[in-house]
Amino acid sequence: MKITSEIFEVGGGNLSAPDDAAIYLVKFGEQAALVDAGAGRGTERLLANIRKCGVEPERINYLLITHCHYDHTGGAADLKKRLGLEIVAHELDAVYLETGDNRVTAADWYGAALAPFGVDRKLAGPQGEILLGGRKIEVFHAPGHSPGSVVYLTESDGLRVVFAHDVHGPLDPGFLSNRGDYEKSLEMLLSIGADILCEGHYGVYRGKAEVAAFIRQFMKG
Repeated sequence: MKITSEIFEVGGGNLSAPDDAAIYLVKFGEQAALVDAGAGRGTERLLANIRKCGVEPERINYLLITHCHYDHTGGAADLKKRLGLEIVAHELDAVYLETGDNRVTAADWYGAALAPFGVDRKLAGPQGEILLGGRKIEVFHAPGHSPGSVVYLTESDGLRVVFAHDVHGPLDPGFLSNRGDYEKSLEMLLSIGADILCEGHYGVYRGKAEVAAFIRQFMKG
């Protein structure tokens, strides 16, 4: 699904495999990145969808992970092996990916085991930045759903596009979720004022008002 002239949804329940959260492709000039990897059970369909967007998968530079849960990361090890891309994740979630923690990554929920993989670039602190094709992708730490959840913000076609997966939660002790952090992260996400929200399970929201309304429904009060 085309979101802007440079951003596409290439994976998810209806596009790659039923267990996959949404997977997005960002194409800036000669460089490209994926946001999340799905559960890994629909990789061939994912790669075919990427090619349909005019990108050879082997030319993808980054896999940007929003958080450690299996439906977003189960396919990461295979993508890294096949494509040689650089995996980016927050350090607070990276530890569970590198050790293959099936409880915190929720792999147990899917009757699966996470194949451990190395995180090449560990994000730290409240904010960061990634350059793709000479363009900036901002990173904001957004804990709550998981300790190392992040959102990615960029501009495309003059619009502020945010990738914020699992805005809706859920919160679960097994995930090391934190209600207080989650509420603060929702407030931060609302303050970004995105024109387009690319969520992990609820689809794509367009227009500042629609984006804000979606976020607010999960906030207390």
